[in-house]
Amino acid sequence: MSTPNKINYNNEMKKLIEANSKFSVKPTLLLHACCAPCASICMDRVRDYFDTTVFFYNPNITSALEFDKRKAELARLIDIYNEDKDRGLLNLIVSNYNPDEFMSIARGYEDCPERGKRCMLCYELRLRHTYDYATAHNFDYFATTLTLSPLKDAEALNRIGLNMAQSPATDLNPPTKHTAYLPTDFKKDNGYPESIRLSKEYDLYRQNYCGCVYSK
Repeated sequence: MSTPNKINYNNEMKKLIEANSKFSVKPTLLLHACCAPCASICMDRVRDYFDTTVFFYNPNITSALEFDKRKAELARLIDIYNEDKDRGLLNLIVSNYNPDEFMSIARGYEDCPERGKRCMLCYELRLRHTYDYATAHNFDYFATTLTLSPLKDAEALNRIGLNMAQSPATDLNPPTKHTAYLPTDFKKDNGYPESIRLSKEYDLYRQNYCGCVYSK
């Protein structure tokens, strides 16, 4: 029995960008971001092709001090990027910090390994909140910087996002419009090494764990 070909989500994003560019279309994008280092190369790749708003929603960060530190670094990097007026300006939205949301979905999965069931539930939690916000505010697309990390399951993230975009948003009655998922694999084309380079260039704080107490 043959194994189905894996989807190259980076190529899928490029095809979509090319199609929109042919018609001089610049759609709106809500880009979920986990931190400034990961967002650095991701924002750089989409800002010329999408009217991009960065969405900081990370209840998995179980320390308020860590949450505030990452939020501040992301805001600082966006301010630096926006100094280049010839490229697309980036907006930032910070969602309320509520670590209980993560602890609730992690209950019973405390001993799971990284990239296990607990992580899948965390992916879904953050993508669902991003999708709900994007749909409520009429964004054309939503996506996440999480596909940059070699430690994250990009296949699972894209599958969750694509499935989510085909179902109604949970917190809206009814959703005002359909928001599509932008397939990505930001680690492709040397994305992760580029994020390290940009982190050094802008002297960004680079944490050594994803944010939750279990990964720490």
